[in-house]
Amino acid sequence: MALLRRVRAGLDRLSPAASLAEQQRGAVLIDVRTETHRAEAPGIPGAIVIDLTVLPWRLDPGFEYRIPEATRWDTRYVLFCRHGYASSLAAWNLRQMGLHRVTDIDGGFEAWQQHGLPVTYGDFDVRT
Repeated sequence: MALLRRVRAGLDRLSPAASLAEQQRGAVLIDVRTETHRAEAPGIPGAIVIDLTVLPWRLDPGFEYRIPEATRWDTRYVLFCRHGYASSLAAWNLRQMGLHRVTDIDGGFEAWQQHGLPVTYGDFDVRT
């Protein structure tokens, strides 16, 4: 847990409500939950699903297999997993690459859902 505390100290983690507000202002929400976790719960409308194993490559603006949204190093990405652990580590990793505006949702999707924010069922934008 010491690593997680150090990682999170360098992130401007967002509450679920602040994450929704950022999305409404143009931030890209990235769902890094496992396929199993996505099968058990709804998702966030407008979020893009990217597996953690390929996440750095898909968001690197200089990589030929990036997602179309990954055009700048200063894009605001807000990551989320189920509880906010894996997403914090992934956000820190992406910041090390130079994506300096990446952060995650404090409490992950569980917190989003507990706050009664919008969800979608089975309509995931999966990018492989």
